[in-house]
Amino acid sequence: MGPKTRAQLAEALRKREVPDEAADAVLDRFTELGLINDEAFAEAWVDSRHHGRGLARRALAAELRHRGVDSDTVNEAVERVDSDQEADTARRLVERKLASTRGLDAQVRTRRLAGMLARKGYGAGLAYRVVREALENEGVEIEDDFP
Repeated sequence: MGPKTRAQLAEALRKREVPDEAADAVLDRFTELGLINDEAFAEAWVDSRHHGRGLARRALAAELRHRGVDSDTVNEAVERVDSDQEADTARRLVERKLASTRGLDAQVRTRRLAGMLARKGYGAGLAYRVVREALENEGVEIEDDFP
């Protein structure tokens, strides 16, 4: 069992029908001792998921919120990934996938690569800019009316 947020542990205690007062006391004590630290959890999560899976800030924030991390902590953790770092990660993801799209129509390649980035939380503007750069570096002509 890996690290958990306070909200995840609270939910686990609820499922085991631990009374709320007892659960709160245990969780407060664990927090006091440093055994529960949502800030550290969020920072580690962002580092791991951004570098390991290439997730964008939007996807990282959604995952943290899903795990019960409060908005201020989510925002602080996600801000650690700056826009240049996010763009570099998007470029690496596209480079890895680019070879598997060779031989396809430029529009199909663009849609597939941009779709892959979108599923990882990248915005459409950044996704299409990175894909366009990668395809142009291969000498593929992109139609001006295509995003």
